[in-house]
Parts: sequence; structure tokens; C-alpha cells
Amino acid sequence: MRDEAFLAVQNELSLGERLLWSGRPKPGLMLRSSDVFLIPFSIMWGGFAIFWESSVLASGAPFFFGIWGIPFVVIGLYFMVGRFFVDAWQREKTFYALTNQRVIIVSGLFDRNIKSLSLRTLSDVSLNAKRDGSGTITFGPTHPMGSMYFGAWWPGTRRYTTPGFEMIRDAKNVYERIRTAQGMDDVQKMVGKQVR
Repeated sequence: MRDEAFLAVQNELSLGERLLWSGRPKPGLMLRSSDVFLIPFSIMWGGFAIFWESSVLASGAPFFFGIWGIPFVVIGLYFMVGRFFVDAWQREKTFYALTNQRVIIVSGLFDRNIKSLSLRTLSDVSLNAKRDGSGTITFGPTHPMGSMYFGAWWPGTRRYTTPGFEMIRDAKNVYERIRTAQGMDDVQKMVGKQVR
């Protein structure tokens, strides 16, 4: 029986392209390394916004002051709680594939977004593995904005992150498959030159 990742990427394969691996990120709610900064910040932001808004409402301040704080409360609640659910939802809609020609990332909450990176031009492949064997494989240099504040915690900011296979199982094995596929591509290019 074909898995869900295979079904999500099979229509993206070109004629003669072979699927070597397919997978998806770990599901569910998760903490990221950026949460070391974001959790204290979200508590300060959200706590202050809720305190300010409740104080304004309790004091009987003018209507304008009452509605002024609502966006700050909403952003604070998103920082504190909502972003974890959005992140889990984004990962639930993300699928990965490695073929003999490229890596494919299919994602998108409402629209289907497809990122395709050729193995021929893929020079910077990095592995960040954990003790349980899971990990992230990134393709290309880290975007400066992605490494600072953004990441995946705010909708629309994934464009600032380096493309990769995020939070996959058996990451080292997949990394080795990518390197092997790149080596096979190099051999094919050399053979093609010799034939000419």
C-alpha cells in the first residue's frame, strides 16, 4: 500500500524520473530551538497586552482605548498558543520526495506549493540529526532572516527559511541517499561526456 507522502508527490514526477524516497515531517505539537527566545517573549507580550486590555475595560475608559488593545491581545495569544497549532498544521500539509533527479517539497495550507531543487546544482546539503535518529536536512545556505526571528512561527515567513526536509525520521539514512543520488548523477554526466 502506498503511503500518503508518495500519493502527494507522484503527480509531480517527470517522465523517466524515479522516486528514491518519500516522507513527511513529524506530526503534532513540537518545541523548536527558537522557542528559547519566543516563549519568554510571548509571555511578556501576551501578559502585558491582556493586563493592559483588562485594565482599560475595568476602568471604563473611552471605547477607542478598549478596541485599541484587541489586536495586541490577539497577537499575544497567537504567540503564546496559536503558533504551535499553525506549525503542526503546516507540517501536516507538507510532503517530501527524493528522486534520481531532484528533491521535491510539497507544502501549503490553502494552496499547493511545490519547491523543486535539482541534484545537479545542489551543492550545500547539511544534516542536523538528533539522538532518536530524526533530524532536518537543509539545501543551501541559511537565510539570515530565517536564522534570526522568523523560522516557521508566523504565517508567510517560511520563505525566509532555507528549504529542507524538516523533522524527518531516519534523517541520516535519507541524507546518505541524497549524497548517493548526487554521485550517481555525476557518473551519468561523466558517461554522457565520454559518449560525445
